[in-house]
Amino acid sequence: MIEAKSLTKQYGDFTAVDGLSFTVNEGEVLGFLGPNGAGKSTTMKMLSGFLTPSSGTASIQGHDLTGDTLALRRCIGYLPEGAPLYGEMTVRQFLQFVARARSLSGSDAKRSVAQTMQRLNLEPVSSQTIETLSKGYKRRVGLAQAILHDPQVLILDEPTDGLDPNQKHEVRRLIRGMAEDKIIIISTHILEEVEALCSRAMIIAEGRLLVDDTPRGLVRRSRYHNAITLVVDHPQQAASALSELPETARVELKEHELTVFPQPDADLLAAVTGAVDMHRWTVSELRWESGRLDEVFREITGRAQQRGTV
Repeated sequence: MIEAKSLTKQYGDFTAVDGLSFTVNEGEVLGFLGPNGAGKSTTMKMLSGFLTPSSGTASIQGHDLTGDTLALRRCIGYLPEGAPLYGEMTVRQFLQFVARARSLSGSDAKRSVAQTMQRLNLEPVSSQTIETLSKGYKRRVGLAQAILHDPQVLILDEPTDGLDPNQKHEVRRLIRGMAEDKIIIISTHILEEVEALCSRAMIIAEGRLLVDDTPRGLVRRSRYHNAITLVVDHPQQAASALSELPETARVELKEHELTVFPQPDADLLAAVTGAVDMHRWTVSELRWESGRLDEVFREITGRAQQRGTV
């Protein structure tokens, strides 16, 4: 388990992380969300033992952040922002070096390096120096060093940054496959990554925790939750007719696109499709909205920024 208690980091008069408290259990994939400068990377650096908190503390697998930091570091894999690497080494040399640093030797080190390169499809560049690699391959090498020793805890700062869509898919598949028996914390600004990977999400801004919920719970906070969006040939007429439905709370019209918002517990989809059939509108698109995570994120962080300027 990871347990943080009033974790705080200050740089002079500036507070980067302000009293964060949370726990993460085995099998959870926790997503850290927040605008730039929210304190995500600083929190991860403290959890991984690279930064000492100004106050508060945290423990990982029973090892205290301000006490036995060496034992704490042994049980985690950390992918920092920017994934600093030794550019003059080849990929294989670097991972062999990391294996030795992680106290792996002999056949164990050879097997771990080979398996990790295979999992991240690094064999084609195994003999290239890291400085010659693309940004995507460098990111994969950074992830490889984090998982090489099969740690109990993974702390990943923007793990898919710089990857193309196919590479992102493979890395997400890898993370999902490891999630069952590990604790994984991911910092990301890619909202689709939260829905694709995370069982839980924390939104922070200005170093403070704003929301702690599941991705599904966050989406349900959206004003678009259970709304119906459609594109019709006579939008003004359709907007007028749909606004009269008892299942409709309100209708928004943007050019040819209509969004119909439901009354509580209303079967809006059946009502809208019934109106479409009755009026014989030509509909080129109709979709049910589960909710929009980007809208929830903007609203929550926007309120925090407004409070901060008052």
